[in-house]
Amino acid sequence: MQVKEEDITIIGRVLCDPKRDLPSRFRALFTLRNIGGSKAISQINNCFNDSSALLKHECAFCLGQMQDQDAIPVLISTHATKSELPNYLSSNSLLEDENQEPIVRHEAGEALGAIGVHSEELLSLLQKYCNHPIREIADTCHLAVNRIQWLKTHGAKENLSNNPFNSIDPAPPCKEDNVSKLYSILTNADEDLFNRYRAMFSLRNMATDKSVKALAAALDVEGALIKHEIAYVLGQMQHQAAVESLTKHLQDSTEHAMVRHECAEALGSIATEACFELLRKYISDSEPLVRESCIVALDMCEYEQNHDFQYANTLTNLKESTV
Repeated sequence: MQVKEEDITIIGRVLCDPKRDLPSRFRALFTLRNIGGSKAISQINNCFNDSSALLKHECAFCLGQMQDQDAIPVLISTHATKSELPNYLSSNSLLEDENQEPIVRHEAGEALGAIGVHSEELLSLLQKYCNHPIREIADTCHLAVNRIQWLKTHGAKENLSNNPFNSIDPAPPCKEDNVSKLYSILTNADEDLFNRYRAMFSLRNMATDKSVKALAAALDVEGALIKHEIAYVLGQMQHQAAVESLTKHLQDSTEHAMVRHECAEALGSIATEACFELLRKYISDSEPLVRESCIVALDMCEYEQNHDFQYANTLTNLKESTV
């Protein structure tokens, strides 16, 4: 997408402005993701000092989805000096920064896997964090290492189901196409996490009533990381059969905040009237990650129900405001 540099800067200001409402900042972020390129990466990078863990984690997610190698120095510390890096990037490390919230560091690790560059330096760093004491960071880095190695070894060689949602996933689908068998792999705590993720994405790609129900039932497994990813794919599928399970886990105050946050956003994508009402109840939740997710999810509900042409509409609004 060809966009003037000054327009990218203005969109970046919307993203980084703490006085703006969170939905406007999210829409600005996804506008930058859609624009792509080094200047958009620079604007996203400017947001990592924000107070909102939710927004920062979404920024890291978008960097991964862009699959632009220029984002790698934002996500990790490299051995390059600042003078060797593009001048719009810092050598700060999201993944390694202990001052960043775990959900942000997790998303940085996942983004590195999504970009998928195979280098010994990158793999060494990710493997180091596979042993991190915070399980969500460790498991994410395990997945990232496996995805990068899978891309190098197999890549396009495997004949796998198509992803109808065009997302860059932490793992590819697997060859199995039996729902019961896939559910068994997904819910087996003794199975390697990468294989469990592959089963999950196979179920998502099927997009049938049976596969949705299998995924919804799998939300009762142990482990915040895999549960939050199950909630994410249920949001992608936008099937009402998932509402009951997503509601149950959003309402559970003892549930991990990562899971509750992803359940809220999934309900925002499904966007039934019942989803609206539930999300309104939790916009004052004591957990900031949940509270902010419900605010963003309500905006998504309105977008889905109004059938707006585009969610990432900051550039369009900018042009209209200058007419």
